[in-house]
Amino acid sequence: MKNTEAQLRLPLPGMESQGRGATGSYKTGDARRNRLEPHDRAFHDWYRFVLAFPAHLVRQYLDSFCVRDDQIVLDPFCGTGTTLVECKLRGVRAIGLEANPFAHFASSVKTNWSVDPSLLRSRAADIAQCTLDELHKQGIDDVSPGGAVSPADLRGLDPDAEKLLLGRSISPLPLHKTLVLLEHLKSHSREPYYGHAVLALASALVFKISNLHFGPEVGVGKPKDDVEVVASWLAEIEKIARDLNLTYGKSYPHCDVRLADARALDAVLEPSSVDAVITSPPYPNEKDYTRTTRLESVILGFVKNKADLRSLKKTLVRSNTRGIYTDDDDDTWLREHPEVNRIADEIEARRKHLGKTSGFERMYSRVTRLYFGGMARHLSALRSVLRPGAQLAYVVGDQASYLRVMIRTGTLLADIAQALGYEIVRTDLFRTRFSTSSKQHLREEVLVMRYKQ
Repeated sequence: MKNTEAQLRLPLPGMESQGRGATGSYKTGDARRNRLEPHDRAFHDWYRFVLAFPAHLVRQYLDSFCVRDDQIVLDPFCGTGTTLVECKLRGVRAIGLEANPFAHFASSVKTNWSVDPSLLRSRAADIAQCTLDELHKQGIDDVSPGGAVSPADLRGLDPDAEKLLLGRSISPLPLHKTLVLLEHLKSHSREPYYGHAVLALASALVFKISNLHFGPEVGVGKPKDDVEVVASWLAEIEKIARDLNLTYGKSYPHCDVRLADARALDAVLEPSSVDAVITSPPYPNEKDYTRTTRLESVILGFVKNKADLRSLKKTLVRSNTRGIYTDDDDDTWLREHPEVNRIADEIEARRKHLGKTSGFERMYSRVTRLYFGGMARHLSALRSVLRPGAQLAYVVGDQASYLRVMIRTGTLLADIAQALGYEIVRTDLFRTRFSTSSKQHLREEVLVMRYKQ
């Protein structure tokens, strides 16, 4: 194998393996299973979805599948690049597909280890000083924040962009200082370190500068009227530079990250090119995954208005009612599937019984059909890019978001995949979690499959 930091990590405890339909619970502390462990922070911690699946789970299946460095691993729902980073550390070539433009950007940067960390540090220091100088001229002290500033003097977002944000997700003064820093940063847009500097700002923006909190849903916490913006950004720069010191000048395989709809991946990938798939698609629930990255997407210019947001949502598997459109037709892929239709009908019957009449509640049964139809469309397109005998691991979770009607996501996807020619090898229980909304314990599983052609 090539150079890899992964070889220095602690081994992962075994997971419970189960055949289809088996029951049981994970024997170790389930609450810790999704945590990013300290020895996994390098590269992953540059920017990470709160709902991302953990690095150790990827390593589990790289080992289980005996993936070699002459093979290709695909993550068709790559998010912020957990699978891609782990493959790169192992010296394995990986391809990621992601429809969210900011998440695609984050994955691309997190797998680019060619930047000189000394150059990143020195140029960031220059940008920081220019920003502080401009703020000082405006009467703003970012080193010791808290002084009075006239709201009329502060920069803001374009009104169309501002409408996309959660209310009060960032206070006026921190936003102003962020926009001043971003303006200075953009003058370096053609430099090799630019993407890393922007990603550092995204991470600082979400976790230090903004008023957002995650639990795990994104929400707005206590307002921060003022906060150190430049220092917060430089701390993220240092984190990235420190990790780049581990790999700079060494040889690692290229990771190819493509902005694409996972339901049409056969249009962007070579036929019979993929040896393994390790991924975690969205689950059928009421989580609007675009909200998780909304603040940074808007402020950094990846999404500028409602039309941009709509275009983004139309490229996603329909997993929540905030991303449903009148011309959606993924449900036609599973028009005759008895269990999906039974669940959708049960949801609709329960809605009527409870007298739920909101527009979103009326769409619960439809989004259920669209989700599984979209996943069938994805698995169908995937077949053409897999090599015979390709192994697959899909991290999926049970859901009961729709009026507490249980959706056994893994079981249903296994049925769909089997009908498309996949062999269901086993289901591994990853963890269980308690849903406060449905008052039920839900299983999170890894569906392990093989393509048999």
